[in-house]
Amino acid sequence: MARRTRTEPAAPPAFPFVGVDSGYHALRASRESAGALGGMVRAVLQRVRRARVVVDGEEVGAIGRGWMILLGIGREDDAAIAARLVDKVAGLRAFEDAEGKTNLAAADVGAEFLVVSQFTLYADLSRGRRPGFAYAALPEQAEPLVEEFARLLRGRGFRVATGRFGADMDVELTNQGPFTIVLTTDPWS
Repeated sequence: MARRTRTEPAAPPAFPFVGVDSGYHALRASRESAGALGGMVRAVLQRVRRARVVVDGEEVGAIGRGWMILLGIGREDDAAIAARLVDKVAGLRAFEDAEGKTNLAAADVGAEFLVVSQFTLYADLSRGRRPGFAYAALPEQAEPLVEEFARLLRGRGFRVATGRFGADMDVELTNQGPFTIVLTTDPWS
């Protein structure tokens, strides 16, 4: 095998964009070997000092210190995947201890959660500049899973606020750090 020189570019990633051109079967195979969450769920977590969601001028959800979560539900996601994601998020040690190290989980600091459904996390740009959303779950599948995710967090004793599913929302937040994490098990990462 020939050695690459420093000027030779690295090979492109196997899945630069998730989409039809990447191959559904390749996505499925990747999903099946993807790891701990086991689905194609996508979540963007932002550690915040405060966050809120406003719909038509009315505040529908607000939190203090905690996580603002943009939650994308894929076509193959289910309640078991939502439960595994809650385990991952609740146990994530991303809050600072007295020494300034990120050693504390949400429960350790009394964190709150703002959960906002975000199907656009499944934007597919493989065919040009207009995004497609074929891999996002339909609303009748996604809404109950977003609600289940929030319910499971509440069941662990957390204060949870949500956006309004399907609404045109204004999301305001103060990202603390900034500290943003993308959780996914599909080739998008």
